Amino acid sequence: MTDANLQLMDSQAPTIDITTEPRALKRALGEYRTPRLARSIVELMITVIPFAALWILIWSTLSAGYWLGLLFTVPAAGFLVRLFMIQHDCSHGSFFRSRRANDWVGRAIGVLTLTPYDLWRHSHALHHASSGNLDRPRVGGIDTLTVREFRGLPRRQRLHYRLYRHPLVLFGLGPAYLFILDHRLPVGFMRAGWMPWLSTMSTNAAIALLVTSMIWLVGVGPFLLVQLPITLLASSIGVWLFYVQHQFENTLWEHDDDWTFHETALHGSSHYDLPAPLRWFTANIGIHHVHHLCSRIPSYRLHEVLCDHPALRHIGRLTLWQSLASVRLVLWDEEKRRLVSFAEADTTTADRDRCQF
Repeated sequence: MTDANLQLMDSQAPTIDITTEPRALKRALGEYRTPRLARSIVELMITVIPFAALWILIWSTLSAGYWLGLLFTVPAAGFLVRLFMIQHDCSHGSFFRSRRANDWVGRAIGVLTLTPYDLWRHSHALHHASSGNLDRPRVGGIDTLTVREFRGLPRRQRLHYRLYRHPLVLFGLGPAYLFILDHRLPVGFMRAGWMPWLSTMSTNAAIALLVTSMIWLVGVGPFLLVQLPITLLASSIGVWLFYVQHQFENTLWEHDDDWTFHETALHGSSHYDLPAPLRWFTANIGIHHVHHLCSRIPSYRLHEVLCDHPALRHIGRLTLWQSLASVRLVLWDEEKRRLVSFAEADTTTADRDRCQF
């Protein structure tokens, strides 16, 4: 799309004060909520088929040398991430008009992404309902403490939190544990009725059937050599995306008295402005502020929203390079009203102590 076309769209777009009228903006976005069946089927096919083809290609190159096959692991992981994003659309009921179609496609993809779909859909709905609220349980997201909460912890728990927020744990060991082990039991929902158990155990059974079949076809070693790197890389990318969509310097967190869904949806979620190929592989999930404001918009229509409402491109905008700096932001400073690093929090504490002295 040319700059001239974008400027024409800017002049034709409805005038909405997105900084003060997020409710009005959500109403205006209602017209984008309708999924298009043909487009949804195409999006699914152009993701599933290349993923399967790349899997077979990696397996077929094992005899020529494992390092050659690893070159194809990166795009294969990208397609697996894209499958997860389609599953994510299904969980919001935005990929198909039919809830049954959304749920069964989501469950099928959940076997490939090692995610119990129905349980994940429930926990993700809780995330949307409470995102940015400092007084509600932070379900389905990255654990983030305020500076005050961190200072109030015993020394051992502060060390635990520091380790948890270390990049090697958060984006390396953590994703592997989450998708391979944690999702095998309904952790956090053990006493929440039959649904978490049915979702988890049925997904586990389907995964076991798929893995057994693949091992029977290609063998244990080749299966692990192909699937494990894809899974590990895709899970790390997924956690990174989830992290950077809410963990950036100018995000918005509020206590319950000041928290509103529409305000924190729009200003507490980033617009992760990725290059076009990465935007495609991640199914526009970087347009996260729009997604949180109106989660029923299909992923393939989110960029359409930005074209029609160009002012939204500048809300919470974060480039790929800028996003790397967000790794150091680990605590919410209630006085400064932004995320800060451990070093900055320690400096603030030392300055306050000197003033009191």
